[in-house]
Amino acid sequence: MLVTTKAIVLSTIKYQDSSLIVKCYTQQGLKTYFLKGILSKKSKNKKLQIAYFQKFSLLEIIAKHNDKGNLNYIKEATVFKPLHAIHSNIYKSTIALFLSEILSLAIKEEEGDELLYQYLENALIWLDKNQNIANFHLVFLLNLTKYLGFYPSKPKKTDLFFHLKEGIFTRNKPIADYISDEKLIHFKTLFGTNFDTIDTINLKPTERQELLQIIITYFSLHLPEFYKPKSLTVLQTVFK
Repeated sequence: MLVTTKAIVLSTIKYQDSSLIVKCYTQQGLKTYFLKGILSKKSKNKKLQIAYFQKFSLLEIIAKHNDKGNLNYIKEATVFKPLHAIHSNIYKSTIALFLSEILSLAIKEEEGDELLYQYLENALIWLDKNQNIANFHLVFLLNLTKYLGFYPSKPKKTDLFFHLKEGIFTRNKPIADYISDEKLIHFKTLFGTNFDTIDTINLKPTERQELLQIIITYFSLHLPEFYKPKSLTVLQTVFK
């Protein structure tokens, strides 16, 4: 079945010498595409260019979608919104590398979720055009949990702990998997924050890295087969 859809490139894997396997999140859900011969100089399909398939490229594609579990094929692709800074700015490209790995680990559902797709598209466009991005990945990841189904309960001023496994703020001390004290205070600052108010978050680099570790732990407790991203070390080095 041929479909026209928007697509966000999450990852690419080289297959043999001339082909790519590309994972995208589309308006119809998570899809994997086989791009036969795209790396070959003899490729006859001028409507598919390797430059389109950088991480987080925003594409509009005409594709053949097969039955679940089978590879799909892209017939045509165009970039509908060029993202320049994400692919050229070292800080933004590092964030993009990290978040693309997170999304590849976190999103497994093949069914479409238009709200999730729109969230990702809007977030990437914001990242590309704005400069105050040091806390972007923290806000992005916390708000992503709304679409993945484990957004935390709303915090209260009287709460003394956050139970990571249950996803709730509480006055009662959990037995394990919790944060408190300064870590809890910093974690609470992320709530109610969107990208346009991200500059209201004031964190030191060490505090930012602690919060990121908390969020990664939170993801690992709620998502099966989730593990610490390999690109985390690169992100921490760039933003230390």
